[in-house]
Amino acid sequence: MINLFEYQNQEPFEADQFDELELFLDDIWNKREKSSYFSDSEDEELVEAQRFLQLLRKEHHLKSNKYVGVIHFNKQTINLLPKVFFQNGKTYTEKDVRSINAHVLWWLSYCRKLRFPNYQTGLTNEKEDFFEILIYLFSKYTKQLLSSSIFQQYVNVERDLNVVKGSVNFNAYVGNHISRGNYHHIPCSYDSFELDNTFNRCIKYVAELLLTVSKDSQSKRNLRDILFILDEVSGESITANQCRSIQFNPMFKEFETVRDYCILFLENSVSFNYKSSLQLFAFLLPMEYVFEDFVFGFIQKEIEELNAKAQISNTFLDTNRHFALKPDLLLNYKDQHIVADTKYKIVNLDEQDSKRGISQSDLYQMVSYAIRFESKKIILFYPNSINAIEPCEIKTLQVQDMLAEGQEIEVKAYQIPFIQTLDLLEHQNTMTIFSQFDILRLELTECFIEILENNAK
Repeated sequence: MINLFEYQNQEPFEADQFDELELFLDDIWNKREKSSYFSDSEDEELVEAQRFLQLLRKEHHLKSNKYVGVIHFNKQTINLLPKVFFQNGKTYTEKDVRSINAHVLWWLSYCRKLRFPNYQTGLTNEKEDFFEILIYLFSKYTKQLLSSSIFQQYVNVERDLNVVKGSVNFNAYVGNHISRGNYHHIPCSYDSFELDNTFNRCIKYVAELLLTVSKDSQSKRNLRDILFILDEVSGESITANQCRSIQFNPMFKEFETVRDYCILFLENSVSFNYKSSLQLFAFLLPMEYVFEDFVFGFIQKEIEELNAKAQISNTFLDTNRHFALKPDLLLNYKDQHIVADTKYKIVNLDEQDSKRGISQSDLYQMVSYAIRFESKKIILFYPNSINAIEPCEIKTLQVQDMLAEGQEIEVKAYQIPFIQTLDLLEHQNTMTIFSQFDILRLELTECFIEILENNAK
């Protein structure tokens, strides 16, 4: 198992496997969803070579970029872990990796992009492999859903019947049946409410693939139960695009989560059909997006008295409307209009640094937001880290707008509780993953309310 932290450590890797790993990651990179979810700029959309890892061929080492997740490659597991957990010189155990993965799952539970099933409070902190966690989440949710209701839909069927149903294919009837004396065989075309449909074939195909690679007995049992339920469904290869095209009416909304999981596995893996086995898999997310999406999702879900809007894109810096301004958050709290932005950076809390790690470009960006959104107060949210675990106010900056008769723009930067210590999670091993974060959830809620109260004065 190889553990790599964003832009931090390097780990040795077999020299003769670099080319194969690079080809695999290039394939995943070019299949990724083309949206701001995976890239910061339009220029990055044009890049065909993968940006997940730095392949240091001369040193025979790997180094992680801004992505977190897991890569399964030739029976090796490469964990890409958040930089906020990196401590120089520390040797990370399997328990540490489990605790970090628990954090990632907790963050994703608030994100809008990946819809994780609501039963996940029952997931215990016992799987250090993020891939196995994803398989478990998929298999348990899908099994529970199929046990209570199986998705059926009307499918156009062409069959030979003894009675007329739907429309009759007279050309086939005359050419294939009457000419042979089979008057009682009537080729009919009709709509039938079928179990054997594209969506169920997709579930069956993914379950078969995952069954070949999962090492967890509970997941394997769930996957076998899924295949037993779908025994009458045809087995065929399904692509991620076919799965993505499946739409549901409101009656079957709960099946959207299963579809999303199927897309996740099919889009981020390479399988060999003649073996029907999943050989290579990568599940990778850009951490800066996860942090931004987590903050918005957390505020929206946990703080009822706060009205938050994310990524409003109808405001422009110039009058010709060429340069759009999209602050991460627009907050309305007690009649106060506040612009907020998330910065996934480890700040410098050294008091000798007058800027405290706040970059000049970030400050320029915040002033632009203040002017165009007519807000005198701007908030910057930074994550805490394992080396600076306590939340705090980092810096307050005053900017005078001389064009507006010297009105002051106040920019405040805060370090918020995004993680808790790994030791705390290890002592809570018997608890479910999400109950372990009750203290952190309350601490973060109180932190946000205190920040907003101070800025509402």
